[in-house]
Parts: sequence; C-alpha cells; structure tokens
Amino acid sequence: MPELPEVETTRRGIEPYLINREVQTIEIRNSKMRWPVKETVRELIGQKMESVERRAKYILIQSNAGTLILHLGMSGSLRICPSDTELKKHDHFIIGLGDQMEMRLHDPRRFGAILWHRSCEGPVSEHPLLCHLGPEPLSSEFDANYLSRRCKNKKTTIKQHIMNNKVVVGVGNIYACEALYRSGIKPTRHAGNISSARLSVLSNQIKNVLSDAIQQGGTTLRDFLNQDGQPGYFKQRLQVYDREGQPCRHCGRSIKRVIISNRSTFYCSKCQR
Repeated sequence: MPELPEVETTRRGIEPYLINREVQTIEIRNSKMRWPVKETVRELIGQKMESVERRAKYILIQSNAGTLILHLGMSGSLRICPSDTELKKHDHFIIGLGDQMEMRLHDPRRFGAILWHRSCEGPVSEHPLLCHLGPEPLSSEFDANYLSRRCKNKKTTIKQHIMNNKVVVGVGNIYACEALYRSGIKPTRHAGNISSARLSVLSNQIKNVLSDAIQQGGTTLRDFLNQDGQPGYFKQRLQVYDREGQPCRHCGRSIKRVIISNRSTFYCSKCQR
C-alpha cells in the first residue's frame, strides 16, 4: 500500500503539471472504486487547479468550485502522460489537461477513492474523511509535548498508538517499525509507560524516517512506482522492517518479528527496550 512518503512523492511529481491549468475533460472509465465515483466530479471541468496538497494519504486538488479528493488505496498510482499513450486495463479515471496531456489514475484492486467536495459545503478539512484526523507528522503541531500528552495513561502498545490516524497521520507499518528502532523503543511497550524524554526522541525520529523516505522517493513495494515509473529506493536503507532473522546492523543480534494488531512488527531485542 502506498504510504505517506509514496503519496507525498506522487503529489510532488504531479503538482507542476496541474497548478494553474484548466481541466479540459474528465473520463470515468470505471466508477466502481472503494466508493462509487459520482458524476459530480465533472464539476471540475473548466476549473483552474489552484493547488495540489496532501492530507494524510489523500491528495487534494483544489479549485474555486471545490476539491477533488484522491486516495491511491492498496495499489493505485497517478501518471502524467501524453493523451495518445496506450490505455492500461486499470486506468479508471482520466483528467484531460490540454496540450494533449492527461493525468490517469491506475488502480488494479480498485480500493482507491475519487471524491468531489464542493466549496459551498465548507472547507475540505471538514469532509467526513478528514475532519477527525490527527496532525501531520512533519508539521510543527506534532512534537514531543503533543506526543507525551497523547500517550499519557495509554495502555495500547506504542506501535499501535503512533499508527492511529487520530493521534498522528501517515505513520504506516514500515515507518513505525523504523522510527521505533531508531528511537530504541520496543514496539510492544505500552504507550503510557514511556518517559517524556524517550517520546521526544521518538517524535523526532518519526519526522526523520519519513523525511528520509520522501527524499529517497518512498519505499519500494510490489505495488508502488513513483510518478516517473521508477521504483523508490528507501528500502535499501531499512534497518528492521522485513528483516526477520537477519542481523541487526548495529549489534548483530537477529531481528525478531511479532504480530501487533494483525501487522508484522520487526525489532531488535537488544537495541530496543
């Protein structure tokens, strides 16, 4: 599944092609996505795209009339390509950009989403999918004091806690494992039993691991390619994720795997406590 760094990489990749361009056409080739694609998305036709932003793992294409909300689901990707490029079977949604260029949403599993939020309905931040989200991990809102407050008296594991989108958005399984390793915190520890000093380290490492992944173009997963069709490279730098039985790069002890909330979790029993 594309995680926050992959989505941010995609946002940065498509932004230069969309800003201040007028939407010429919209083609809905398959409306059966996570939620049915409604014809109201065609209200974007004729509108100038004013910004391309990201909230959690949603890409927000904003215009005066409203905001197009895109989610890549489990296997989705966005491509900017010439309009005469051969269509793929799972190119489900196409925006005509003029100058014989298009943006295509490709999604084999169809778990992605294409939603339209009219400006008259209020700020897009009030949309039901967005209004309950926690702060962005790379924002100033997410810091040591905030994380300490949210962890106080919590009996859930720290890994579950930082993967809760109501606490902080976009810390997926890979990046939670890596941030906890960098912080020296065992993922099974209760969030409420970790000192403020160690949570301060964790908040910084969450920012660092996500920033590193964005800089490297995201993590190479079977279903993800970045906007120019090349795989991301962050996987080469993973310390614990998907390395069960391999030696810790720091101490040499074998990386362990446990299941937390039905997700494989990787850690070093010596470096993390």
